[in-house]
Amino acid sequence: MIQGFVQALRVQSKIIFIIVRNLSGLTQVVVEASNSEFETAKNLTLESVIRVTGEMVEAPQAPGGKEMKPEKIEVLSKAEPELPIPVVAKGSEETEAPIRFDYRWIDLRKPEKTKIFKVWTEFEKGWRKYWDQNNFIQVYPPAFMSTPSESGAEVFEVKYFDRKAYLAQSPQFYKQMAMAAGFEKVFMVSPVFRAEESFTTRHMTEFTGWDFEISYINDHNDIMDAEEGMIIAGFEQLKEKFPELNIKVPTQPFPRITMVEAKSILKGLGVESGEEHDLSPEEERAISEYVEKEHKHEFVFITEYHKSKSAFYHMRTEDGSDRSRRADLLYRGLEVTTLAQREHRVEILEAQAKEKGMDLEALKDYLNFFRYGVPPHGGAGVGPGRFIMKILDLPNVREATFLPRDVKRLNP
Repeated sequence: MIQGFVQALRVQSKIIFIIVRNLSGLTQVVVEASNSEFETAKNLTLESVIRVTGEMVEAPQAPGGKEMKPEKIEVLSKAEPELPIPVVAKGSEETEAPIRFDYRWIDLRKPEKTKIFKVWTEFEKGWRKYWDQNNFIQVYPPAFMSTPSESGAEVFEVKYFDRKAYLAQSPQFYKQMAMAAGFEKVFMVSPVFRAEESFTTRHMTEFTGWDFEISYINDHNDIMDAEEGMIIAGFEQLKEKFPELNIKVPTQPFPRITMVEAKSILKGLGVESGEEHDLSPEEERAISEYVEKEHKHEFVFITEYHKSKSAFYHMRTEDGSDRSRRADLLYRGLEVTTLAQREHRVEILEAQAKEKGMDLEALKDYLNFFRYGVPPHGGAGVGPGRFIMKILDLPNVREATFLPRDVKRLNP
């Protein structure tokens, strides 16, 4: 018995060929005119869902080298004859992305689209294997927050009964609360919301984030060490499950370059800098190309960001410094992670929040986490969709997202 979608249908006067598609692959069903199911087969439509019972026979010309002679064809769900988008595109042309996303459930029937999420699943298995082997605890943060988790205006404000609430820009506060609770190592898989009017290939208004936090660290280098282990575990899992992808498992340690050093390298390469304390997409690509050439590595950490580009809860490299213990990880020219050691001394946290112009009263609950003992700690926010985008050379992070949400899209 086979069950699946009718991918192809070739009707001739005395024989009908049906290609049935499911997650196992393609199966050819051959219905001759003498077969009692000939009329049922003749009236099928592309993408109808059928169940076929019969005998499998050797057929070298068929997909997989076998075909089915049906005894029974059941139509489980008949598709309308005109599909809004094709599942099998003719030639190399594919329907434009906005139209495909309107009919995402049909777009995802394509085996190459389905594979994106098989890859994502295996990649996450590798990370989870690392988390399991290193005694991480999974926690599930809320999406509603009483105050924005980051400074800045890029938050979604929602009506929450008689007051305002905000959709979480990250589970940052709650990761740190877990450290104050003595959990020591936590990870989270949760939605992240960013009210950014961005129309780039890397930004969305909602995406799935992976987050982790670790206690008793010496500095942000410990967080980089840990993430390297997670990434290697993810890539090893992919290499095992998808040998055809020719996955290149990175080696430890990953190159680490300070922001000041990166700017100096970029200047030497003749790459213009639009901003002193941050990297443009062009600079990210250029520094990644430099690292791949000089260090033979697809990853690079850019470290020690200026305080103007750091959150108020990032610890400075030393007291009074303008540099923070923050690092961004670039993978093949794209930022995929932001990490930092957190400031756990409440008086310094308050001073740095004031420096950012933040309201301490609004941060009261968060600041209370640090008044009753908390270990030194740090962690990272990871964009798994960006990893998958680069691993599979996808043109846009939306292609690596089950149902993308951006400035213009809320459906389906």
